[in-house]
Amino acid sequence: MSNMLNPDAIFSNNEMSLSDIEIYGFDYDYTLVFYSKHLHTLIFNAARDLLINEHRYPAEIRKYDYDPNFAIRGLHYDVHRALLMKIDAFHYIQLGTVYRGLSVVPDEEVIAMYDGSHVPLEQMSDFYGKSSQGNTMKQFMDIFSLPEMTLLSCVNEYFLKNNIDYEPVHLYKDVKDAIRDVHIKGIMYRAIEADIETYICYAEQTRAVLAKLADHGKKMFLITNSPSSFVDKGMKFIVGKDWRDLFDVVIVQADKPNFFNDKRRPFRKVNERGVLLWDKIHKLQKGQIYKQDLTLKHGWRTGAIIPELRSEIKIMNTEKYIQTMTWLQTLTGLLEHMQVHRDPDSQMILEEWKKERKEMREMNRNFFNAQFGSLFRTDENPTYFLRRLSRFADIYMASLSCLLNYEPDYTFYPRRTPLQHELPGWSDQLCTAQALKAELEVVGSLHQSK
Repeated sequence: MSNMLNPDAIFSNNEMSLSDIEIYGFDYDYTLVFYSKHLHTLIFNAARDLLINEHRYPAEIRKYDYDPNFAIRGLHYDVHRALLMKIDAFHYIQLGTVYRGLSVVPDEEVIAMYDGSHVPLEQMSDFYGKSSQGNTMKQFMDIFSLPEMTLLSCVNEYFLKNNIDYEPVHLYKDVKDAIRDVHIKGIMYRAIEADIETYICYAEQTRAVLAKLADHGKKMFLITNSPSSFVDKGMKFIVGKDWRDLFDVVIVQADKPNFFNDKRRPFRKVNERGVLLWDKIHKLQKGQIYKQDLTLKHGWRTGAIIPELRSEIKIMNTEKYIQTMTWLQTLTGLLEHMQVHRDPDSQMILEEWKKERKEMREMNRNFFNAQFGSLFRTDENPTYFLRRLSRFADIYMASLSCLLNYEPDYTFYPRRTPLQHELPGWSDQLCTAQALKAELEVVGSLHQSK
């Protein structure tokens, strides 16, 4: 308990010095601005109603409400089988986390469907988590995807409970289109602008971070897919009317990720009323707002904002979690060390340990999310989400305010992560042979007393 993890720290995957960073670029959603729990309910309800009114889905699906505790980010969805699941960094499905509708699929059925628990590379989604021809697994990486996963699961549940024959591919496309329309038709933007205090969490430290960077001579730009008027109202709410003075460049409706690699669309200036101007852009001017994109090939360092990080670290700091993980690791070590004993009594104890280990794993998962567990770990391995985070983010943190804890010339040093062959065996880590013998004698006596 003396080595508590700091939920307000910044964690590094690569060595990086802030003194080398001259320009800071920010996204808007869930970077500069954070939303309340009401937003996901709004998106879920609006998309559900679009399914009913425009895609002719049964009105009975309106009985399903958004459950903020059902899904986590980073899950994969098998488009053809209509299954939501958690996959680790090595493409293995975490058994016990495969859901058809709102019900878990038995491990035996999962293994039969996939001829084991490994998903081949060719079935996984592409770099940005998108599913294309031949890719049957769609990964949901965005925070905005939480209502989409929940809606998919609810509609699947309705069809299954009512024995309605349906095509899973069509359902996936319809839900995807409905969620998209909530954004591009302006439903979400209008609702937030009309009641900004309900949907946006006022973040006074956002201005503090921007002001600190500006005071140290850093240049800053904002790139967002959101429209100009929406961003302007939000930034005025969380930063102030002079928010544009803090940024050297503001780019709206950027159409990321295409923003970073599409050369075909030149910038367009946006006036105060959000109208696109026809002027040819020769250079980007401070205080102006622009639309469209430009290729960026300048070796950018990347920082990821992971809001879930703070709550997960707080859970990991609890005494209950520490005790559970310590005993789980001990059980694993005992199983590996004592499996050589083949006599019936030893085998019986080993089976009891395996059962207890499985129960402890389920308990550990429930600390974070009853269905899918931690965003960052499966039972043994990093999640596919963490794999992508480790590959594409130099540093990551729970919120932008974490930057206030570091000086502008601070250098982040990643921890050296031991490889499996660099670690001692379980028995070497646990205890001496005599202590193991004593442990077994205690367990044996308890077993006899039963």
